[in-house]
Amino acid sequence: MNGSKLPKITFWRALLVVILAAGFYSTVLRFVKGLGASTNLSDQFPWGLWIGFDVLCGVGLAAGGFTLAAIVYVFHLDRFHAVLRPSILTAFLGYGLVAVALLFDLGRPYRIWHPLVMWNPHSVMFEVAWCVMLYLTVLALEFSPAVFERFRLHGPLRLIHSVTIPLVIAGVLLSTLHQSSLGSLFLIVPEKLHPYWYSPLLPVFFFISAVGVGLAMVIFESNLSARAFGREIELPLLAVLGKGMAVVLMLYGILRFQDLVARHALVHLREASTETLLFVLEIVVGLFLPMVMLFIRRVRENREGLFAAAVLVITGFLLNRLNVSISGLEFSAHAHYFPRWTELAVTLSIVGMGFLLFSLGVRYFNVFEVHAPSAEPVVARASRP
Repeated sequence: MNGSKLPKITFWRALLVVILAAGFYSTVLRFVKGLGASTNLSDQFPWGLWIGFDVLCGVGLAAGGFTLAAIVYVFHLDRFHAVLRPSILTAFLGYGLVAVALLFDLGRPYRIWHPLVMWNPHSVMFEVAWCVMLYLTVLALEFSPAVFERFRLHGPLRLIHSVTIPLVIAGVLLSTLHQSSLGSLFLIVPEKLHPYWYSPLLPVFFFISAVGVGLAMVIFESNLSARAFGREIELPLLAVLGKGMAVVLMLYGILRFQDLVARHALVHLREASTETLLFVLEIVVGLFLPMVMLFIRRVRENREGLFAAAVLVITGFLLNRLNVSISGLEFSAHAHYFPRWTELAVTLSIVGMGFLLFSLGVRYFNVFEVHAPSAEPVVARASRP
């Protein structure tokens, strides 16, 4: 065997191997010994990192798919087609890994298929389960042209192009439903969730913040992939997305503070508590600072400045979801929760697997398209002699 064909050992590849090995051990421990031996969850605190981060954050971070699809196909801004397919791949992998992560948290994971046949239309979880399953199917179909192009399946490619618009519309509707419904899960705990984060408008906040972080993830992914694969970054397009993200953040901030004032929740700022510190950190880091940066044209049109703003938005989003699902519930649960190392290992391995699968997708499929599709299908041109 030619030794030059062996993959080069780098720091990041070695780190990924360590993370995946730790995740494999933690996975075996979880499914052999159960939740008690692999987590710090309890009856007082039954939802932890695997729900707060892997599911609530994971679904939101994958929102770039439906956001970009709507921009390109619904609003006909075709110039953004260059960053659409990577966003679709990121969303597809994100939702798929969310489903995998959910298996770890379910007490009986082999019953994950039950919502398919055991309907409970009065349950928010039932609606989220169905929307996520359907949207994952939509994402698979939206990414399928890359697979059909790879194997020169011209017939299926023509078929999928003919139903692209209905697929995109279905994806937008499904995403709107389940992104907002994840916030609805916490409407039933008004006396348990801290006033900083409880609101009757939680479904609205969850949806708007998902749109904002979806745009941030497009910028984040474009930067990382450009560096990893030696590509030119689409800075003019990303700068426009950054401006749109600033508007979304402004809308989110106005609604959020109007709600806080209306509920008299800001009086808690006088309290020197962990919740106050986390709330201020979330607002400053994830809202005010990146919004100001993105409204400055010189920062927005600079690669490093735009990337930094996107990282801040993603950080603020993660803080918000973890505050809603964990920190905001601790004061009423009278229990402190911090994930066990095996919980962290599973989460990190899922994230690492996402990076690995994305790199494999880029290697074997035409993910980074150069031109937007014209009225004449690509397969029609390719079939000419």
